[in-house]
Amino acid sequence: MDSLRWATATELVAAYRAGQISPVEVTQAALDAIESDDEAINAWCLVDAESALNGARASAARWQAGTPLGLADGVPTSIKDLMLARGWPTRRGSQLITPQSNDWTEDAPAVARLRENGAVLLGKVTSPEFGWKGVTHGPLTGVTRNPWNHEKTSGGSSGGSAAAVSAGMGAWSVGTDGGGSVRIPASFTGVVGLKPTYGVIPLYPASPFGTLAHAGPLARSVADVALMLDVLAAPDPRDWSSAAPPTTSFRTGLHDGVQGLRIAFSSDLGYGTNDPEVEAAVRTAVSVLQNLGAEVTEVDLGWSDPAWAYHVLWFAGAAKVLEPFGPAAASKIDPGLRAALERHANFSASDFLDATAVRMKLGHDMGVLHEQYDVLLTPTLPITAFEAGVDVPAGSASPDWTSWTPYSYPFNLTQQPAITVPCGVTNENLPVGLQIVGPRHADARILRVAAAYEQATQWPTGHRVESHLTPTIR
Repeated sequence: MDSLRWATATELVAAYRAGQISPVEVTQAALDAIESDDEAINAWCLVDAESALNGARASAARWQAGTPLGLADGVPTSIKDLMLARGWPTRRGSQLITPQSNDWTEDAPAVARLRENGAVLLGKVTSPEFGWKGVTHGPLTGVTRNPWNHEKTSGGSSGGSAAAVSAGMGAWSVGTDGGGSVRIPASFTGVVGLKPTYGVIPLYPASPFGTLAHAGPLARSVADVALMLDVLAAPDPRDWSSAAPPTTSFRTGLHDGVQGLRIAFSSDLGYGTNDPEVEAAVRTAVSVLQNLGAEVTEVDLGWSDPAWAYHVLWFAGAAKVLEPFGPAAASKIDPGLRAALERHANFSASDFLDATAVRMKLGHDMGVLHEQYDVLLTPTLPITAFEAGVDVPAGSASPDWTSWTPYSYPFNLTQQPAITVPCGVTNENLPVGLQIVGPRHADARILRVAAAYEQATQWPTGHRVESHLTPTIR
């Protein structure tokens, strides 16, 4: 049973089809993993074992009859607690929202698509309050910890999603990413995380962070991320900005390799500073892709840090999300959020337009870059996981979470697809991530590059016994 918790969604669906295992066994293995491990990690804020097992039994009956409901039938799944899920409260990490705040009768688009495809929903996983920062702790749910080292943060804001997947508590999860919130925790916990092109996965209700916000899958393999994207990438009438449906599967051409692809590499986007072990791991990963036949060029983008523009857009949204709760809300929220809103108050319409102009210039620059290069490689983060329970690492130059995430939020500004894959571990046995960025709507391309790297290496994905071994290059 313990081995079932580590099976990927792709492996599970194949085994169900062959009649080798039952969704009931797999769901029970995931629930057992939660029972045994989550007290130390704290990834879950709601577990509905009865509903999950009922869903697994229904899935088993469908597979036995040869009538699976969809691509994800029987796959144990977690949902970030920023997303509506019918029958469960969505508290968004906040004490301002109670289970009685709503009748909870509606699914978010991603949750609806997962149900329609037969996924077994285990429950909700943690988020910082309203998903406001790049780590996962807050007054409502406490501290979510990293499966690789419980003294370290899982990252955020999809920290519960990443920790659950990394610890084998469900095959995959769906999170959100408004400035790195899928990619940051995926990198910190050694899993794969994708922020697709804006609009590919619809959102409802609309995010207070506007068109910075994306939904995205986290999993223990690139193939699983592509499979989940096939499930989730369907327009929803509740999201006016959702993209047209894809015309082919995101798994088509996944293993076509990188021979002849033109790859740009920037180690710092012009303004970042990397931990030496991160720098070394990412440069080694870039060389792997070069050895696979890609044409790699190190580039200088000439950028300065666009954090100030991002802050205007981000914290304006954070302030807006509190408005419905009245003036007393400030005394009841995460103290870090309250302090951040005080630091970033009183933005004007002119500030908003100036920030939008920066955003447009970044989009222009990346559009021009992608005329010459198929993808851009960067570190996902300049550091590895730091102390759990704090918003920024010791010695940070700023109290803002953007001070240690310089390579993630720019691509929310530009709405491009970006994926992180594990590319090493440090001497302290903490994962390092490689970020692959593509032009808008080139989601399949970055998945293809990620799959080529994954196939060429044997870095562990998720925290297992073998994660302490040094990978070999195939």
